[in-house]
Amino acid sequence: MMERWLHLFYAPDMLRPLFAAVLIGFTNGVLSVFIVLRRLSLMADAISHSLLPGLAIAILLFGLAPATLVAGAFLAALLVALGTQIIANSTRIKEDTALGLLFACAFSLGQALLKLAPAHVGISEYLFGNILGLSDGDLYLTYGITFLVLPLLVLLQRPLLLMLFEPSIASTQGVPVRTLKYLLMVVLVLAMISSLRAVGIILALGTLIGPAATVYLFVDSFTVMFWVSGLLGAFASLLGLLVSDWTDLPAGACIVLVLGAFFLIGYFLSPRYGLLRRLRKGHLHAQSLARWSRGEGGQP
Repeated sequence: MMERWLHLFYAPDMLRPLFAAVLIGFTNGVLSVFIVLRRLSLMADAISHSLLPGLAIAILLFGLAPATLVAGAFLAALLVALGTQIIANSTRIKEDTALGLLFACAFSLGQALLKLAPAHVGISEYLFGNILGLSDGDLYLTYGITFLVLPLLVLLQRPLLLMLFEPSIASTQGVPVRTLKYLLMVVLVLAMISSLRAVGIILALGTLIGPAATVYLFVDSFTVMFWVSGLLGAFASLLGLLVSDWTDLPAGACIVLVLGAFFLIGYFLSPRYGLLRRLRKGHLHAQSLARWSRGEGGQP
């Protein structure tokens, strides 16, 4: 069994999936910190589904050419992400309301347009991903997005953190809060595009929430959470590939399931915020109260 798993690391046809898994896992893991702390899970979900109309329009106009599919998906998601911020900043409509409306309209438009497409368009790889079928072009796109997004997040770590928790103070210190919000939306869209062929529209959300949600159960330091989430995302992606190879199940689904398993482990076993610790603490507290009550009652 060990030899079967180790062949993934030297088989020529597995080099692209391995590199892509590490790059996408690490990038999405780092970005997941801002999504979890800024409570952007709904935004990430909406953007992932907003890729659909872009794919549909690209298919109708240009067929299944990968470059036009990626461009269409990028533009559609960017319109929804930035449109949400523009509506929220220019009207009395709240961000979540604008997001819900644009998300529903975009997804409905995508479904309607797909009905007009040729009968046998194969976009399942874009919906559910196929990391084992990545081309050199897909890998180059992942390289480009990774080496654009990661330096940005590292360089802007401090102002982004200040924007997340103290936007009013950030404004008084000269931090361009609104610009950083727009930039974070663009980075989120780029991460979605990078994940499109690997894990698909439907499963990309798991890689953008799972790492930070898990690490958040163990640490309070933002810097530690930033880097460990990236490492966890990369490790879970590699482990998901191994599980996929062993079980012959879809790789994207296995990656997200591995992240889900790590989260459940943290939920139950985290020494700080785990369920078992809280139950044990409550049990010990109940025992202490019982002993105190017996002492107060004059029990011998």
